[in-house]
Amino acid sequence: MEIPVGHSEKELGFRLESISQLPSTSSTPPASHGSAQFCGLSELRFDLETDPKEAVNFDLRTTQLFKIGRVHSVCMSEGFEASKEKSFSRGITIQFRRETESSAFHCAFEERKKEAIARGESELPNGREPASKSKFDDKIEASSAKMYFHYYGQLLHQQNMLQDYVRTGTYYAAVIENRADFVGRVVVDVGAGSGILSLFAAQAGAKHVYAVEASEMAEYARKLIAGNPLLGQRITVVKGKVEEIDLPEKADIMISEPMGTLLINERMLESYVIARDRFLVPNGKMFPTVGRIHMAPFSDEFLYVEIANKALFWQQQNYYGVDLTPLHGTAFQGYFSQPVVDAFDPRLLVAPAISHVINFSSVKEEDLYEIDIPLKFISSVGTRIHGLACWFDVLFNGSTVPRWLTTAPGAPTTHWYQLRCVLSQPIYVMPGQEITGQLHMIAHNAQSYTIHLTMSAKMWGPGAEQGGILQSSSCKLDLKEPYYRMSQPQAYSMAQDQQPHQLLQTQDIQILSQDEEGSELMQQPSMNSGAELH
Repeated sequence: MEIPVGHSEKELGFRLESISQLPSTSSTPPASHGSAQFCGLSELRFDLETDPKEAVNFDLRTTQLFKIGRVHSVCMSEGFEASKEKSFSRGITIQFRRETESSAFHCAFEERKKEAIARGESELPNGREPASKSKFDDKIEASSAKMYFHYYGQLLHQQNMLQDYVRTGTYYAAVIENRADFVGRVVVDVGAGSGILSLFAAQAGAKHVYAVEASEMAEYARKLIAGNPLLGQRITVVKGKVEEIDLPEKADIMISEPMGTLLINERMLESYVIARDRFLVPNGKMFPTVGRIHMAPFSDEFLYVEIANKALFWQQQNYYGVDLTPLHGTAFQGYFSQPVVDAFDPRLLVAPAISHVINFSSVKEEDLYEIDIPLKFISSVGTRIHGLACWFDVLFNGSTVPRWLTTAPGAPTTHWYQLRCVLSQPIYVMPGQEITGQLHMIAHNAQSYTIHLTMSAKMWGPGAEQGGILQSSSCKLDLKEPYYRMSQPQAYSMAQDQQPHQLLQTQDIQILSQDEEGSELMQQPSMNSGAELH
C-alpha cells in the first residue's frame, strides 16, 4: 500500500515484505523488511529496516523492473555499455505483501521512469544538451572510458589517493582555512570519488553539496556519506558524467581533483571546465583555480643508460637460432617513447624552469585539445642534456588563505611524482649556452596526449651573434604509456656468460634515426631568436 514518505509531492513510497541484493552469496546480507521510495527527479531508493545506512539507489532512467511472480520482482541497473549488448551492473529482488501493492508499484515505476526520460530529452535547466548527445562519448573511445571508470570505481585506488597526505592535507587546509568561501554556499564536487572533498566542504559549512561521480564509486560515496549523518544530510550524491547529468540549482563554488600526470593526463580538466560552464554561477569560485606546468632541461646519465640498455635484448644474433637484431632499432626508439614517471633529485636540472599557466576559471575546453609551449633556457653548466623534466602545481585561490599544491622535485613526494621526457640523442651545451625548443601536446581519444618534444642548442661563443642552431634532438612520446620508475634502480648485474663490454656505456650508444621523429644534427639560420614564455 502506498505510504506517506515526506512533505515533497515528488516522493512516493511503498512498504516491502523483503529486499535482497543480487547475486546472493555467503557475504550478501540476508533478506530484510524495508521500503521503496521514489525521490526527487529520477531516483528510486530502497531502504533496509535492519540497517538504514545500507540504502540502495537506482537511477530510474537506466533501471529495468521485471515481474517474476505475483508479489515478486527484480530491479536491475544497466551497466556501462562498451558494446551494443546491454549489461546490468547490479540488482535486487523485492517482495510485496499483496499483489495489489505489486501492481501499484509497477505502475508508479513506469510512470516515473517515463517522466524522468522525458525530462532528460527536453531542454535542461542548465541550458545543455541531453545525455544522448554527450560530449564525453563523442571524444573518448568506449574502451578507454570503461577502463577509466572501472579503475576509479575500486576502493584500493581511492585509498592510494587518500593516503597521499600531501594531496589530501592540502585540499583539507584549502577548504577549512577558507570557510568564508563555503559557509552557506552551494557546492559541486566534480568527480567526487569517495566523497572526501564533499565532506570537507560540508565541514566548512556549505549549505548543500552535489557530489557528482560517474563510476561505481558513487555507491561507496553514498555509504561513506550516510555514515557521517551530521555532514551527509547536506550532501547529495549524483551518479553520472558532468556532461550528461542535470542539477536542480547552480553552484557558488566548485571543487574537484582533476589533475593527472603532467596535470593534463586523463583529460579530466575538460570535464572540470564543462562543469564550470554548466553549473557554476557567474564569477563563482573554483578550487583549484589555476594550474601551472613547469619545465626545465635535465642531465641524468644513469637514467639514459638504463633506458638504452633495455634494448640490449634485441641485439642477440642467436636467440634460439633466431637473429633479433632487425628489431633493435625499433625497440630502442620504443623505449624512448615512454615518458618516465619518478621522483628525481632537483640537482639534475641544468637551467631555471619556465612555466605554462592554465587558468581554470577562463580557459576554454577547446584550448585543452592542443597545447603548444615554446621553450627557452640558459644552461647553467656544461653538460649533456638528456631531455625535459616536467612537474605541476595548482592554486586554491581562497578569499582568506591562498594555498598551493605542488609536485615539484625536492618537495614532499605525491602520487603524481614528476615526469621526464628523455631524448634518444642527448645534446651538448656549455655554460651560458641558449637552449630552445618546443613542447607540443595533442589530445587523443584514449584520454591522454601525444607529446612532441624538440630541443636545440644554439650557437655559442665567438660568432654566436650570427644565430643558427648547432644541434637539435626530438622525440615523440605517449603520455598514456609512461615508464613508472618509482625508485632508483641498482646497476645492472652481469650474467655469468656476459662480458663487461657487453653492457652499453653512455658514450658508446649509437642512435638509429628511422623517421622524422628521430634526432639529427643540423646547421641552419635561426628564424626566431627567442621563444615566448608562458
